[in-house]
Amino acid sequence: MKAHKRHVPWYLAPFHAIWWLISFILAFTGRLIGAILGMIFMVVGVIVSLTVVGAIVGIPLALVGLLMVIRSLF
Repeated sequence: MKAHKRHVPWYLAPFHAIWWLISFILAFTGRLIGAILGMIFMVVGVIVSLTVVGAIVGIPLALVGLLMVIRSLF
């Protein structure tokens, strides 16, 4: 992992934190497992978001899964 400290504007801090978390998970598990885990998160997120109440949790879960797959590929 790179130890570069960069200043992140306050309005981008949530996106930076999510991206850092995904990078940490992929560094810990590996790219293939991270891609598989991202696919699982996307499927579970879509299934959970089929209900109105579950959409609050399902849509962010599917987006995190998509980000994990993208981060695993590139």
